[in-house]
Amino acid sequence: MSYELPEVWKWEDESESLSGNRPDAGARFEQRLPRGEERFQVYSLGTPNGIKVAVMFEELRELGVEADYDLFLIHIGEGDQFGSDFVEINPNSKIPAMLDTGVEGDLRVFESASILLYLADEFGALIPEDVQGRTEVVNWLFWQIGAAPYVGGGFGHFFSYAPEKLEYPINRFTMETKRQLDLLDKQLDDNAFVAGDEYSVADIAIWPWYGRLVLGDLYDGSAEFLNVDEYENVMEWARRVAERPGVMRGLSVEYKTFKDEE
Repeated sequence: MSYELPEVWKWEDESESLSGNRPDAGARFEQRLPRGEERFQVYSLGTPNGIKVAVMFEELRELGVEADYDLFLIHIGEGDQFGSDFVEINPNSKIPAMLDTGVEGDLRVFESASILLYLADEFGALIPEDVQGRTEVVNWLFWQIGAAPYVGGGFGHFFSYAPEKLEYPINRFTMETKRQLDLLDKQLDDNAFVAGDEYSVADIAIWPWYGRLVLGDLYDGSAEFLNVDEYENVMEWARRVAERPGVMRGLSVEYKTFKDEE
């Protein structure tokens, strides 16, 4: 049966679930997030966007930077992201979110790219100082933010999570995902890393999505479906980044739970 568009869309799910999507924003319940002793308080989860921040901190540590952080688990399946304390840090109710308690009054930083850029600037690391190099890194950092929803909310959703397999959206988002992989493959043909010869926040942002996608760690069966072996440069880059100590620690880092703090 074909879908008939109503004149005005109405939300019909009246569930009281704390975690389900709704067409409104804001806090759904009162919440008190835990605080640790370190300067940076990070509230996150091991999704691709969450992995970015954990890897960033661990890469800074590899460079000898004192960027200590407490990492707390946000159970998005239980609706933690809609609690009042979390919404105060990120009104968009998405992980990751961070507080810099080293700033008077605390400074909130939300959206993964904003966190990466903030930390890179704060510590003068993982981003070039010259305007050309910096701009190229920022170009690719923002490319990832604009492009990844096609991979996650588009390809990943319809390939892995949608209640039924639908040919049109799968074809549409598969084509776009492969186009993006081809773009990265061409970019990496003459560059050791995405934005040039140096590892940067661009790689930290892109690898959890595209690197893990071609390594088969994002959606079951997707690497074969996308025929990722044809993107030889992306595959080589993905494997090389995966072997970095900071990346390996960022993937295995332990998240503190609210219960741990009680």
